[in-house]
Amino acid sequence: MPEIMLDLIGAISLGAVSLVVVLAYLYFPRWRSGQRAAVAAGLLAWFALVMAVGATGVLDAASGIGPAGLGIAVMLPFALLSYLGMRPGSARDALAATPLPALIGVHAIRLLGVFFVLLFHDGRLPAPFAPAAGWGDILIGATALPVAYLAATRAPGRRYVTLAWSTLGLFDLANAIALGAASSPGMPFGLGTPSVNSGLMTTLPWILIPCFNVPLLAHLHVLVFRRLWRSPAAGEPGRTVPPAVA
Repeated sequence: MPEIMLDLIGAISLGAVSLVVVLAYLYFPRWRSGQRAAVAAGLLAWFALVMAVGATGVLDAASGIGPAGLGIAVMLPFALLSYLGMRPGSARDALAATPLPALIGVHAIRLLGVFFVLLFHDGRLPAPFAPAAGWGDILIGATALPVAYLAATRAPGRRYVTLAWSTLGLFDLANAIALGAASSPGMPFGLGTPSVNSGLMTTLPWILIPCFNVPLLAHLHVLVFRRLWRSPAAGEPGRTVPPAVA
């Protein structure tokens, strides 16, 4: 597939995926009055910042910050989201009210991991980074809705299936980040080469994957684990959360 065509399809698809994840964060939690608007503004500002970083090459290994900056761009938002989701307060309560099937089902968008596979076959991303990240995402995306269905119908064994699925899903994201970092251009003893490395992931539209969608999806896994820990029924809220104020 021509590069420009793949990039165009990727831009449309990743934009749609980012919108789905953002809407999930806005719609399913029981945000109180004013919180939803604040969350929407924060996510929009974050998205705009990632786009600007991708457009200006801030994370480019040759002329920008390089792999260290990309690592910060991935881990800092994830750490902040995890902190807000764990710290006692209205944000934690709102996120805790998100239905477990919704936390799981959103991951169906990871079927777009097929782009990693296509970019690998086009010679634009290296192995083992691209095949591992791509097929791992495809596996998690393909099983997300069946696992969500088990949680929604309270099927026997759903707790263990969900725990195994979420563990594998979080490992897939962590593995992709690690392999991507090891494949960065200029990384000593890295897995990339001067001609084929993970530097593409710091450019538009692909930067949306590590710097926007990965932190959000990883945080959804954290919320799944917290729900399983709080509620032995794996799907029933561990405690009553006050209704949202319209």
